[in-house]
Amino acid sequence: MSREMTNEFEIHTHAPMIRLLMVACDQFSEELSRRVADVGYADIRPGHGCVFGNIDPQDGSRLTELADRALMTKQSVGEVTSDLEQRGYVERVPDPADGRAKIIRLTARGREAQAIGRGLIEDIERDWAERVGTEHVAALRETLEAITAQRLGAVPV
Repeated sequence: MSREMTNEFEIHTHAPMIRLLMVACDQFSEELSRRVADVGYADIRPGHGCVFGNIDPQDGSRLTELADRALMTKQSVGEVTSDLEQRGYVERVPDPADGRAKIIRLTARGREAQAIGRGLIEDIERDWAERVGTEHVAALRETLEAITAQRLGAVPV
């Protein structure tokens, strides 16, 4: 193998950070989807996370708030919301502060699914910590929180 070929190979084996982040995100998402299906919520898809991950679990949220938090368009989140509404996970109710607006609120089934999903996310984090070390996962989380803090702002816990 020529020196030129070796350098090209070395460059391609050192994956760019964006690739590492995307592959890690895909792995996490695939594992979460599998576990969600395993506990009886096979109709929940990764795309539903823009609602489940951003909705106020107690009071619900306006569509515009969900879109802002998810960093998506109102139309895209609206489609996901309609799908979740048809599946019985959310409902649209009048906003008491503005009769023209609607609040998207989790149903009992939605609250249960969200709680289970959050628990499964914590389980996957723990599994990763067991695999690569608690300190590595904690450092990854801290780094990602610092990098994304300004863009994500306050997200419901």
